[in-house]
Amino acid sequence: MRDRSRWPPAGRVLAAVTVMPVLALTGWLLAGLPLLLAGWFRPLPALLLGGALALALCLYGTGSRAVRPYRTAGTGDGPREGAAGPARHSGARAGETSGGRDAREAGGHGTGADRWTGVGRRWLGVLRPGTGMAWRGVGAGRPGTGAGGEVTDASVWQVVAVAVIAAASGAFNAVFRTEQLIVRRDPATYAQYTAWIARHGSLPIPYPTAAFGGPDPALQFETIGFYDHGGAVVPQFMAGAPLIDAIGYWLGGLTGLLMVPPVLGALAVLTVAGVAARLAGGRWAPPAALASAVAMPILYTSRTTFSEIPSLILIFGGMALALDARGRSRWMAALAGLAFGLAVLVRIDGLRDVLPVLAYAGLLIALRGARGRGEAYARMGPPLLGGLLVGSGLGLAAAFFLARPYLNYLSGSVRPLLAICAVVLVLTAVGAVAGPKLAPGVPRLLRTGWRARLLPGLAAALVVLVAAGFAVRPWVQTVRRVPANLDDRLNSIFIEWTQQANGLPADGERLYSEQSLYWVFWYIGVPAVALATLAAAVVTWRMARGREFRWLLPLAVIGWTTVTTLWRPAITPDHPFASRRLVPVVIPGLIVLAAWGARWAWAKMRDAGYGPPVLRVAVAGSVVLLVVPAVVTSIGTAFTPVERGEAAAVRGLCAALPRDASVLMVERVTGDRFTQVVRAMCDRPAAVVRRPGGADATPGDGTGAGTGAADGSSAGTGAGRDVAAASDVLRLAGRIRAAGRVPVLLAAERLQLLRYGTPTQVVRLRTRQDERSLVDPPNGTWSLSIDVWMVVPATG
Repeated sequence: MRDRSRWPPAGRVLAAVTVMPVLALTGWLLAGLPLLLAGWFRPLPALLLGGALALALCLYGTGSRAVRPYRTAGTGDGPREGAAGPARHSGARAGETSGGRDAREAGGHGTGADRWTGVGRRWLGVLRPGTGMAWRGVGAGRPGTGAGGEVTDASVWQVVAVAVIAAASGAFNAVFRTEQLIVRRDPATYAQYTAWIARHGSLPIPYPTAAFGGPDPALQFETIGFYDHGGAVVPQFMAGAPLIDAIGYWLGGLTGLLMVPPVLGALAVLTVAGVAARLAGGRWAPPAALASAVAMPILYTSRTTFSEIPSLILIFGGMALALDARGRSRWMAALAGLAFGLAVLVRIDGLRDVLPVLAYAGLLIALRGARGRGEAYARMGPPLLGGLLVGSGLGLAAAFFLARPYLNYLSGSVRPLLAICAVVLVLTAVGAVAGPKLAPGVPRLLRTGWRARLLPGLAAALVVLVAAGFAVRPWVQTVRRVPANLDDRLNSIFIEWTQQANGLPADGERLYSEQSLYWVFWYIGVPAVALATLAAAVVTWRMARGREFRWLLPLAVIGWTTVTTLWRPAITPDHPFASRRLVPVVIPGLIVLAAWGARWAWAKMRDAGYGPPVLRVAVAGSVVLLVVPAVVTSIGTAFTPVERGEAAAVRGLCAALPRDASVLMVERVTGDRFTQVVRAMCDRPAAVVRRPGGADATPGDGTGAGTGAADGSSAGTGAGRDVAAASDVLRLAGRIRAAGRVPVLLAAERLQLLRYGTPTQVVRLRTRQDERSLVDPPNGTWSLSIDVWMVVPATG
C-alpha cells in the first residue's frame, strides 16, 4: 500500500499549477527580450536560456526554498510571522494547518480530500507536506466571513475539474483556431512580426534595396502595421506576444505558430481559476474557469495571435503571486512585481493596467515599521516595487528601441499616463519617508467617530453608483471623435461602411464607447455583472472597516482598469474585434468578483440555517448564472472558425515565387496585405510600387490603425484604380534584372497585370471572416474573398 500521506495536498497542487503559466512566461520574456535587442533571438540560445530561466522560476515559485515557516493565526487575514510550520498535533491531517481544519469544521470544503491522488506526484514532489508551503488568502475560514487561512480548501475533484476545463478549452480552440496570416487586422500583423523575428532574430527589418537595383523613389517598403522608421521597417506593436509566439513557429512552422494561442488560452483559464480559488475558495475555481472558457472575448482571443491573452496571464498571474507572497521570501514579491511590469512588454496599455500596483507597493512601503498583520505586508513593498520597475522598464525599453513609431503614434495617451506614473512614484517616495510616522494615526482616525460609521457605507455606495452610471450612460451621452489625422479619417470611413452594412445611419464620428458596459452584458451576462458589483461593494465596505486587506491589490487593479477601459475603450467599435479590449482585466476580473459574490451569498444562506440540499441548489444556480448567459452569446460563433485556408494560401504563394524573385506589389490592396507576408514567410524581398499621387486608402482594404478590412474583398479596385504607373513598374523590373534577380509582379486582379504578360492566379481564397457588429452581440460571420495574380514581366 502506497503511503499517500506524503503526497501534496490538492490545494497546494492547484496553488502551484496556477502560477506556473505566469512564471514560465516571465522567465521566457526575461531571456527573449535581451536576445532580440542584441540580434540573437535564435532557436538554440532562446530555447536554452529562456527554457532554463522559465524552469528555474517555476521550480522556485512552487518550491519550498521561497517559503517562510508560519502557523495559522486564525485572525481571518493571514498568519503571524515567525511561527512554526503546518500543525502536526493530534487530530490534524498531514500537511493541514489548524486553519484548514477549522474551515472543514465550519462547514466549508475543508481539506478532508486535500491529498493529491492524481498523476504526476513525482514532478510535484517539491510540494510535499512539511515544506511549509501554503496557499494564502484562500478562505480557510468560513466562506463569506473574510477569514483567510493558509491551506486552500480545494478538493481533488475541484483541482481535476479546473484542469479538465482548461485542457478542454485549449483543445476546443485548437480545433476551431483561425489562420489570420494575411495582413488585414492586428492578429496577422502579430503573426508576421513573429515570423520575421523567428526567422531572422533581430529588428528592425532592413530595406532590401539591393534586390531592387538600389534605392528608387517609386519603392515603398512600409505597409499597414509596419512603419517606415530610420531607413528600415519597424513592426507596429510591442514585442512581448511575438516573443512568445515564436516558440510555436520554431517548433512547428505555420501550424505551430497557429497552435500557440489555444495553448495560451488554456493557461489563461487556469490562471483565472487560480486567482478565484485564492480569493473565493476552491469550490468556486471550476465555475470561474468555466465562465472564463466560454466567454466569447476569451474564445475569440484564444484562437489567433492577439496580445491580450498573454497580458491576462501576466496580470492575473501577478495577482496570484502577490497573494502568495505574504510571509514568504521577498523574492516572491519581486516575482509578482516583475510579472506585472512585463505586461507593458506585451501591451503598451499594460502601463495603465498595472498603475495600481505602483500605488499599492508605495502603500506597503509606507506601512514600514507596522506591527501585527501589517508587518508581513510591509516587507513585500520594496521587492514588489523593484520587480515592477524592472519589468515595466524592460517594456518601455522595448517600446523605445523596437517600437518607436508606435510609441510616437500613441504619444497623446502615453505621455499623460507616464506623467501619472511619475506622480504616483513621487508620492510613493514621500510615503516611504512619511509613512512610518503617519501609519499608526491614520487607521485610528478612520475608525473613530462619524468616519467609522459613514465611510464604509459611502465607499460601497460609490461602487454601486459607478456601475449605475455606466448603465445609464447611453441615454445621456453619445461619444464622438472628430477626425484629426489620416488614421482617424480612415477609421471614420471604416465606421461609416460598417454602419451601412449593419443598416445603421452613417455617422463616422461615432465611437459607441457609451455602450461599453452593455458589451460586458453581452459577453458574461447581467447576473455576473450584478454579482461582481455586489462583491465589489461588499469587499469595499469590509476594507473600509479594516478587513479583507488581501483584496486591496486585486480590487484596485480590476476596478481601475474596468472603469478606465469602459470609459474609453479606444478601439474600433466593431464586434467581436472590439471585445478584445475587455480580455486582459475586465472580463476575468468581473468573473473573479462574481465568484466571490456567489460565495458570499452562499455563506449568507448557510448562516441563515439552510441545509445542504438548498445550499447545493444555490451553488448550481450560481454556476448557471455565471455560465449560461456567456454560452448563449458565444454559441453563435464558437463553432465557426474564421479565415481558414490562409496558411495553405500563403504556402501556395511562396511555392509559386522563384527563389531569386524580387516581388513588386503594383496594386494597393495586395501591397497592404502581402508585402510583409512575402518578406517574412516566403523569405523574398518585397516592396510596394508607389501609386501616382499616393491615393488614400478606402474601406475594404485593411488599412487604418488596426481597423482591418470591411469586407475583405478586392472587388471594385479595377485595372485603373489604385495601380502603380506602368513606367515605374517597368523601370523597376529592369533594375531588378540588372541586379541579377527575377522581377515578379503581384496584384489583386488579372486585368491589372495584363500589360506586363500573361498572369497566373496564385491565391484564390474563399473563406469566412469576423462579423462587424456595432450595436448587437455578434452571432455570425461574413464571407471573405482574396485573390492574387502573378506575372513575370517580359523583357524589353
